[in-house]
Amino acid sequence: MTSSTRDTGILTVAAIRRPKGEGAVEYLFNERQRIFTLQPNVKSFDQTSKLLEASFKKKIPLQAVLDTRRPLIWKVDELSPEELRDFKQSRTLLDKPDKPRRLDLSSIDPTTFNHVGPYLKHPSFRLCTRIVPSYAKAKAVFDFCAQQSCHLPGPTAVTPCIPFQYVRDGCYARAHKMRWIITTRYRYCCEKVFSFANVGPNRLAVQANKWGGCCVTWWYHVAPLIRVRAGRLGVVAMVIDPSMFNKPVLLSTWLEAQEVEECDPNAEVSMFSIQPGSAYTPANHAGTAFATDPAYTATDATLIGYKSLTTCP
Repeated sequence: MTSSTRDTGILTVAAIRRPKGEGAVEYLFNERQRIFTLQPNVKSFDQTSKLLEASFKKKIPLQAVLDTRRPLIWKVDELSPEELRDFKQSRTLLDKPDKPRRLDLSSIDPTTFNHVGPYLKHPSFRLCTRIVPSYAKAKAVFDFCAQQSCHLPGPTAVTPCIPFQYVRDGCYARAHKMRWIITTRYRYCCEKVFSFANVGPNRLAVQANKWGGCCVTWWYHVAPLIRVRAGRLGVVAMVIDPSMFNKPVLLSTWLEAQEVEECDPNAEVSMFSIQPGSAYTPANHAGTAFATDPAYTATDATLIGYKSLTTCP
């Protein structure tokens, strides 16, 4: 595969993390899951820092150029008045998002945590009642989604292909395309589950065992969540995430896989949030607002942009 090191997009700054001691200032974007720092030798370092600071304070988007190999910011520019107007007109936020839940994974009981109804009670579950009838069917849905991966010989059954092999970013686009598959091809309900590392220096840390075993860190992650009838267990919440797993997994398993301390000592899931499937990316650092992509325009553009990238060197 050939790969580009340039990732360009209109982004909104979710947060700026300033280290207590030595270390680089970290920038979090709503439209990217990675945690970025400013390229040390970038031209006009001070001016770029000021633009990022102003963007965060005024909640104004910027045109950014990022590095796909290393989480570095190469360049940012202000939008023209016309570009800013088009951004505001095209951006639609999710109406009445569900509240996020703070989480201490070490204290949960996985035998009860994943049960829909007794433990997981979310307003978004009331929007659709057609759940997946069995684990076998859930595995079939997972397998079909995984077969659309860009790293496999084509052609794929859906276009564009889904770059599961690039775990470093793009979860929002992968999740939205899978949501389209689950709801249109299989006609089952599909919510989204977001995990956040948005307290202090926390970050989500995973070991990309499917793609070479390197460590990957994010400030948030998202994947489709389906409700599956599991015999005497009742209905359980399962996650479809072929970038991390080879089968559907319980919600607790998905969350626990993002706290690999061997990859980062600050690995910790601060909270999780279950939202309707129409949620696309976070719209703030607190995880209380979400952008949408109803026409899948941003989704497909991201999938195409990341299709030739890989995770580990």
